[in-house]
Parts: sequence; C-alpha cells; structure tokens
Amino acid sequence: MMEQARSDLLTVIAGIGGLLIIASLAGWLLQIRLSPNGENAAIENLNDRIRSWWVMVLAMSLAFVGGKTGVLLLFGFCSFAALREFMTLTNATRADHWTLVGAFFVVLPLQYYLIWIEWYGLFSIFIPVYVFLLLPIVSALRGETRNFLIRVAEMQWALMICVFCASHVPALLTLKIPGYEGRNVLLIAFLVIVVQLSDVLQYVWGKLLGRRKIAPALSPSKTVEGFLGGTLTAIAIGAALWWMTPFAPLQAALMAGVITMMGFFGGLVMSAIKRDRGVKDWGHMIAGHGGFIDRLDSVVFAAPFFFHLTRYYWSIG
Repeated sequence: MMEQARSDLLTVIAGIGGLLIIASLAGWLLQIRLSPNGENAAIENLNDRIRSWWVMVLAMSLAFVGGKTGVLLLFGFCSFAALREFMTLTNATRADHWTLVGAFFVVLPLQYYLIWIEWYGLFSIFIPVYVFLLLPIVSALRGETRNFLIRVAEMQWALMICVFCASHVPALLTLKIPGYEGRNVLLIAFLVIVVQLSDVLQYVWGKLLGRRKIAPALSPSKTVEGFLGGTLTAIAIGAALWWMTPFAPLQAALMAGVITMMGFFGGLVMSAIKRDRGVKDWGHMIAGHGGFIDRLDSVVFAAPFFFHLTRYYWSIG
C-alpha cells in the first residue's frame, strides 16, 4: 500500500509538473510575441504567476514527500504568514500586544501539535471554544476599551480563517480510512488540485465567455459564465481523479462540487474583507498572486467541509 501511494503521489507531481512546463512554454512564447520588452502587463503578470506556481508546487511536493512532518511544517508556516497578513489589516493596538503573542506563539503551534498527536476531540474545539473565550481576556486585562469588540472580533476571525480552517488540510492525514492506509496525503493533493484548478478555470471561462457579473462590488472578474464553466470543469476533473481518493467516481464528483462551491464563496468573503479595508491584495510575498491568503482563501473555506464529510462517511475514527 505504501509503495502504491508513493507511486500515485509521484504520478500526481509529474502530471502537475507537465502542466507547468506547458504553461511556462506558452508564457515564454507570448512574451516573445507580445511583450518582448515587458510592455504588456497582462503577459508579465501571467509569467510571474507561472514562476510562483513552480515555487509553490515545489514546496508542496517536498512537503508531501516529507510525509506528516513535512505537511504540518508547510501548513504551519502558511498559517503563520497568513495570520501575519490578516493582522496587519486589523485595528489591533499596543493593548493587544500580549494577545497577539498568544495567537502567534501559543494558539497556532498548539493547534498544529494537536493534529500531530491526532487529538481530534480537542483539535476541533480548541480555537472556536476555548480560544474564543480565553484570548479576549488578555486584551480586556489591559483596560483599553476603545474599539474593543472590533479588535477582538477581528483577531478571532483571523485565527478561525488562518489557523483553524487552514489546519484542516493537514488534519486529513489523521483520518483512518479502511483500505486507504498510507495514502492520506493524496486526499490533500485532491483537495488542493481541484480547488486551485477551479479558481484558474473560472478565470479562464470568465475571460472566454463571461458576460454577467456575479458580485461586481466584491470581485469584478467573477462572472456567472466563468463560475459555471469553471465549477463544472473542476467537478469533471475531480471525478477523473477518483483513483487518488477512497471515493467512487460519482462520490469524487460530488465532493469536488462541494469544495469548489465553498472555495468560490470563500473567495467572495475574503474579497469583501479586502474591499472593506481598501486593499487589492492581502500581501505581496507571492509574485503575481498577492499574499498567502490570496492563494489560500478558497482552500481554507473548502478544507473543513472536505475534512468532516470524509471523516463522517469514510473514516472509522
């Protein structure tokens, strides 16, 4: 089983690498023809995105090969970077200093440690129950009441999105699925591939056929045609990738439908927050993509649904 899992994982990595090679060649040809001196912003942005995807796929591949430790370290780092981006847009003040220290250096590592020791009972309620109740006490004890509710709510929301929801991706490694032993890393690959391809395909279909905007005030590039085309294509890809999962082809299609829908709505919610704060991107660490949250927004909304549906219907523990 372990050898088969490794073989399947290498097949997935090779397939993604092949797609990136094709994309890189296409970007190179487009640059030669349309932007030889970097004058076409769209082509330059496309090539920046492709180069960033190479780095992200390499990091993800190394984490997958590294097994549980590698995956936890990767997503722990992503949570830390995303939380940092989120906190820069909040109303946190000096009075919240120790609250922020607790969020970054106690709550975040403890959440991932609970996954490491596979303590599902506490992992699933640690942030939404105990941190929700206890962390605001730290800020309250400083006596600063100005914008207290806003400050606390923003920090709670940041932890829920950047740590709690994101941690459900590596938590997939803890599921005990009969006949699927040693292959759980492929569940993470399925989740990330389907959700990220859905984002890309919605953009492509929108450019090709998009007419009616879904939420122009939140995300002007999202159209009804792009959403339908991208979602249906991603569902078809999910069904074709059923062999990576414990699901039958129809079940894989249904799961792909759920996570693409949640990924889409996650993108809208996070866009609403950015518009509220008057920024285009969450950060600038990933060339062509913005920040870590800009790349994780769809995945973090989809991950809890994917985790709990898989746990409820397929896992024995």
